[in-house]
Amino acid sequence: MPPPMGNKLWQFTDALGSFRSHSADKIKTLYFPLCNERIMSSISPDLHGDIKSGQDSFLLTPVSRTDLIDSRSSRNFWIYLDKGEAWSACGVSKNFRQIASDRFTLEAGLLWQKVTRKNKKIGLRAEILSFVPQDEPIEIMQVKLTNIAPRKINFIPTAAIPIYARAAGNLRDHRQVTSLLQRITLHKFGVIVKPTLSFDEAGHKPNKTSYFVLGWQENFRAPEYLYPTQEMFCSNAGDLEAPLAVLKNTLPEKKAPIQGKEAFGALRFKAVSLRPGQSCSYIILMGIEDGNSLGLENIIRRFNSLKKIERAFKNTQDFWIAKSQEATLSCRDRDFENWLRWVSIQPALRKIFGCSFLPDFDYGKGGRGWRDLWQDCLSLILNNPQQVRPLLVNNFSGVRIDGSNATIIGKKTGEFFSDRNNLSRVWMDHAIWPLLTLDLYLNETGDFKILSEETAYFRNHQLCRTKERDSNWSPAYGQQLKTAAGKIYKGTILEHLLVENLVQFFNVGGHNHIRLEGADWNDGLDMAAERGESVAFSAMYAHNLFLLAEMLLKAGKRKIKIFRELKILLAKVNYTSPAAKNKILKAYFNRTKFCLCAEKTEIDTAWLAQNLREKASWMMQHIRRKEWLKEGFFNGYYDNKGRPVEGKRNGILRMILTSQVLNILSGVAEEKQVADILKSVKKRLFDKEFKGYRLNTDFKEEQHALGRAFSFVYGDKENGAFFNHMAVMFAYALYKRGFSKEGWEVLHSIYEMAIDTRSKIYPCLPEYFNAQGRGMYSYLTGSASWFILTLLTQVFGISGTDGNLWIKPQLCPAQFKNTSLITLERIFAGRKIKVNFYGSRKIKQPNRISKARLNWRQLAITDTASLIISRKTILALSARRTHTVDIVLG
Repeated sequence: MPPPMGNKLWQFTDALGSFRSHSADKIKTLYFPLCNERIMSSISPDLHGDIKSGQDSFLLTPVSRTDLIDSRSSRNFWIYLDKGEAWSACGVSKNFRQIASDRFTLEAGLLWQKVTRKNKKIGLRAEILSFVPQDEPIEIMQVKLTNIAPRKINFIPTAAIPIYARAAGNLRDHRQVTSLLQRITLHKFGVIVKPTLSFDEAGHKPNKTSYFVLGWQENFRAPEYLYPTQEMFCSNAGDLEAPLAVLKNTLPEKKAPIQGKEAFGALRFKAVSLRPGQSCSYIILMGIEDGNSLGLENIIRRFNSLKKIERAFKNTQDFWIAKSQEATLSCRDRDFENWLRWVSIQPALRKIFGCSFLPDFDYGKGGRGWRDLWQDCLSLILNNPQQVRPLLVNNFSGVRIDGSNATIIGKKTGEFFSDRNNLSRVWMDHAIWPLLTLDLYLNETGDFKILSEETAYFRNHQLCRTKERDSNWSPAYGQQLKTAAGKIYKGTILEHLLVENLVQFFNVGGHNHIRLEGADWNDGLDMAAERGESVAFSAMYAHNLFLLAEMLLKAGKRKIKIFRELKILLAKVNYTSPAAKNKILKAYFNRTKFCLCAEKTEIDTAWLAQNLREKASWMMQHIRRKEWLKEGFFNGYYDNKGRPVEGKRNGILRMILTSQVLNILSGVAEEKQVADILKSVKKRLFDKEFKGYRLNTDFKEEQHALGRAFSFVYGDKENGAFFNHMAVMFAYALYKRGFSKEGWEVLHSIYEMAIDTRSKIYPCLPEYFNAQGRGMYSYLTGSASWFILTLLTQVFGISGTDGNLWIKPQLCPAQFKNTSLITLERIFAGRKIKVNFYGSRKIKQPNRISKARLNWRQLAITDTASLIISRKTILALSARRTHTVDIVLG
């Protein structure tokens, strides 16, 4: 038996990330993800939640966090007892006295949930296992009922699943009208719903999607009766927590109309009589199918016995455990190791769910955002860079010739969407992330040939970073930029990077920093499009220009080809003049906004690298000279009235973490300034109660000249929350600058908040913690990729450099508190590498490498701070086994 939990919400039960809770049902906003590439589910402790394959195809009613108590989104399983009582095995019932006498346990793991309810008064125990098989468009619900009484118990079981079967937008828009489109088919094993149309006033389309709820007993015996409409199951009362068909034990009307009604999947099984200790089981499949009944029959065959369900469950567990083991840590802290398993699968979850398909969501229209996509690739590259290569090349096809990009990336190759809500809007930070991601790829692989890969540019009605609109453009033109001759133009990946970053160098406001436009990383800074400027991300663009220059030289080509018009952005003008820069940008836009001439020109690589360095150097010096405040930190923004956002105003000191992080990470902040910033952050943004770092100080008033964020209550979302994405980047920046002790304190503070009972979440890294320390927006956050990236490449320092394996640890004595050996395993160059770090909390120089071995073969130490093992050496190792690198520190 595991130790008692005390006041903990949950407790890990093994070394594979599994956990148990006896109180999760008391927190009605808790939810859990179940998914594969074809279907996405959310499920709560009492089995509320939804099931969908996309924005236009929800099997269960779409839910947000606050809807998780709505019985219309509840999977339920009713037990009608011979004494006239009805018991919900899911705990969703109006019989509150009965529910109060239930004894609840939740067990969960990667990615499955098992809920047990035991009721001694009734004499039954119900165990409900829920999971989504690895590659099937279904969610499985296996119900096992056991007689725990000393007497025989008779009952009638009924599965009850509301079927929504339409687009999320129809929840309020045309809800009743779209029910008239429902066509219900009674199947031997359940209910199938196939609407006649996909309802959309912009253009209705014939529907090809079917939704189904099927079930059978463990011996593959079909239900005795089906209730295919909500009206039939609940009568006019419409109460799913007290359905009259169960409470009154009534059978479905044979001639009742069922078409055009709110569909329902209620499956009543044969009456059961269980002796003491005896059990019976039921299998319920809930799914969405794009195809014909042949596919459905195949699905039934694959899951028509408990043995097949057991095999599918084991395969699902193995799949997600393998995902969580692509990088594993052993440090004698089992909770941290287990928690890290959950964080490591979060990038895969966001690749499937995007930002929109769990009950907490920023955006309700589906798809993955541009910034999200590139940051999710960070951890994917660390696991399998070759698999990510075609994805990277494809993603660059979303770049526009004006340096902006498609906002949404679809699931299909080459599928991009202009924006999420038909808004003409650009984010000024979007060009930062492709280069950072590609740089990681190049260092992990040494594959500089990718820079010469060619791909198209995205084209639609938006021109000149949304300042103009092409009224002649239509979908018939296509979404790829063409030449004057009407041919699709393709340029190299390197050319795309130059376009993105050079455009922004000239796209400046009155203070000669890059214009804020629709917002930067902080979407809440969205009310300063005219005069707002982001100093913070100007620092990162300077960093990018330096990085681009370095890439150019490493690629090893004396000359490169670019489209002729791009030379406009290589002009050397008076960089101190915003007007001169804007003039260059306007000239470039006028020459490229409709098409390109198709003529390419050769540029000397060394000259181009120097051009980029001069621009970057000027930007950095400009920020250091103009934006360092006497209070000991950087101003990072100008608002729509042209005023600096940070510093002291009206007696209130204002500070934003982002401004400090990006100036540290980019190299703009000099070493003494980094130390001063740390003092300021500790004094003004560190919360002593929760031991975390807030995103900003309390500005005490709304900022209508800056953005909506400051209209949120302070301590929540982008206004002063513990925003993990920027906190992790803060840690990463500190490590990059050699402040490892302070960096570890930041990372560990995030972990401590995540496992704190006050967070009220399952094990994961949420988007942020609010003022009460509650974790918000679980699972789907770019913070997870950055956390894994920081842990692997900075804390343990196991990364690539131009394709070679580079080990440069930045461990702290505190990390050796409980052990003298810390081990990290990860894939590099297709080889499983296990790195053992031997150290002690008493070592004065914890990151000095004194000895190193590869598979017991001594390695020469030429640099006591780091070790490089050539790619050639790594590739010579067997791909079939794990290879050990021993590092003795001190």
